Amino acid sequence: MNALTVGEKRTLERKDLAHLLSALRSAGYRVVGPTIRDGAIVYGEIGREEDLPIGWTDRQDAGTYRLERRTDSAVFGFNVGPHSWKKYLFPSRERLWTAHKTGTSFEIAPEPREEVAFAFLGMRACELAGLDVSDRVFDGKVHDPGYHARRTRLLRIAVQCGQAGGTCFCVSMGTGPAVRRGFDLALTEILSPARHYFLVEVGTEAGAAVLVDVPLGPAEGPDTEAANEIVARTAASMGRTLNVDGIHDLLLSNPEHPRWEIVARRCLSCTNCTMVCPTCFCHTTEEVPDLGGDRVERWRRWDSCFNLEFTSLHGSSVRKSGLSRYRQWLTHKLAGWYDQFDTSGCIGCGRCITWCPVGIDITEEVAAIRTVPSKPGAKP
Repeated sequence: MNALTVGEKRTLERKDLAHLLSALRSAGYRVVGPTIRDGAIVYGEIGREEDLPIGWTDRQDAGTYRLERRTDSAVFGFNVGPHSWKKYLFPSRERLWTAHKTGTSFEIAPEPREEVAFAFLGMRACELAGLDVSDRVFDGKVHDPGYHARRTRLLRIAVQCGQAGGTCFCVSMGTGPAVRRGFDLALTEILSPARHYFLVEVGTEAGAAVLVDVPLGPAEGPDTEAANEIVARTAASMGRTLNVDGIHDLLLSNPEHPRWEIVARRCLSCTNCTMVCPTCFCHTTEEVPDLGGDRVERWRRWDSCFNLEFTSLHGSSVRKSGLSRYRQWLTHKLAGWYDQFDTSGCIGCGRCITWCPVGIDITEEVAAIRTVPSKPGAKP
């Protein structure tokens, strides 16, 4: 039996990974993590270790995603895919309440909360940063009861990135690749010709409790050194960079910059970037009555600032052009969030670049605004 303390490190042999999964289920957690479906590594329920994408990796660039076989049996040898963890904490479609007719009025019954404790297996540093941003949105000044109920029962099992993706720029955003905080357990996968194992770091008492009956070994100095080298190598091989110096004022002071028109010619307003983004939270609500008029449900579903109807007021959209909608998204994500939540809305995961059908790259767009002069007479 392991009696571990916060900050302590141990080793977990690859052959014992199944014991960790079993311990999570025994503790009452629903384990979700990376798995292969429809030609991509996505997040789904993990029932056994074979559900994980063992021996697979991905190749990503602007508008490009492909799975490839690795030459080894790494469990977490890939980057992030089209899914983000927000689909579990902020579901794409959720019933908020139901109202029943009582005489000449209606009585509203809040939606019962499902008592599910999630264990997120395989969170990357950038995704932990994204979770912190979501906490500020849904569990800060504005309190969302559904998000709060799911979030408070969450166990976060992070994995240090062993490689950088072609569209990653977390170093620029200060969100990775090293996992340093906000986790219950952190794993570093270490592969050598002689040994395949994980360095495990305990982040909270909840994380320590899960490891009580999991077979662990001591962590020596060389184990920590090997883990640090893996993260350093990843940081040095980022696929993208983004200069964030003065980015708040840069974007807010250039609403008439010619680059907005150039990118708008390519943008399809397809909403892919907002759907895959871990921190985008635009949504709409709709009432769904029954045919008899005695019962009505209110549902919340994901929406996007790229949709023409999203800002519809009095029968007309506030942002009628693709230019205005792209400008709103990028400026809010990289500038307006600082005013609202005291942080950037971007975590540098690169999903919006990879999953854009026409390969629009926000790092390129910001660089162009920074280097190309604004139109004469542009309004700040």
